[in-house]
Amino acid sequence: MSALTTEPAAGGPTPATQPVQTSTSPLVRPNARAIATRFAFVAALIVLDLWSKSAVFAWMEGLESAGRLVPDDCGHGHLRMPIIDGWFTFMLSLNPGAAFGRLDSYPNLLIGGRIAAGLLLLWLLIRTPATRPWLVVAFVLVLAGALGNLYDNLLRARDLELDRYYRERTFGPVRDFVDVYFGVWKYHFPTFNVADSCITVGAVVLLITSFAREKPAAVDSVAEPVSGA
Repeated sequence: MSALTTEPAAGGPTPATQPVQTSTSPLVRPNARAIATRFAFVAALIVLDLWSKSAVFAWMEGLESAGRLVPDDCGHGHLRMPIIDGWFTFMLSLNPGAAFGRLDSYPNLLIGGRIAAGLLLLWLLIRTPATRPWLVVAFVLVLAGALGNLYDNLLRARDLELDRYYRERTFGPVRDFVDVYFGVWKYHFPTFNVADSCITVGAVVLLITSFAREKPAAVDSVAEPVSGA
């Protein structure tokens, strides 16, 4: 038995096909539970940063009073507590500026910029779609780091021994304690803290995600013949 084929009648309507339509799935905005989870991670990182600063500074000040800290051999007389083989140490440091002590002479610009950046990150963290998890991770890390350091600038009581150099300033300095020392060059990498680490890792993740190609979820409808009436 042969297969029957349907041919359009002369002068009659020809079969039409529906145009191929590509529908891209809409952005999935986070619900209240997802937003609460994001801010819970931010809060946890801030607590870790503030706790580490307070704990290490209290411990190190006790060691300094007992004369148990050792000076490095780079000629600057930094008193340190070796943690791993002399290259990874703890050292008390207060930083009134940004990374590497920059913007120390422009405190209003520095703190104003940190506050503006924090507000922007808050908005981005609320608005970022659930389909961009790595972007969420980046914003969580950078926001937590920014707020952790901002706490030192605005809210921390200046009751440390090193604070005597900064009590007349409008804003307080940030507590740093992680010291990486390269003995070959007798060079100290600028001291940093947990908040700085969060900002750095978050910035790297953000940079990587900005180069990554997003794969939009698209559904292509198959063209089907529609018989003319």
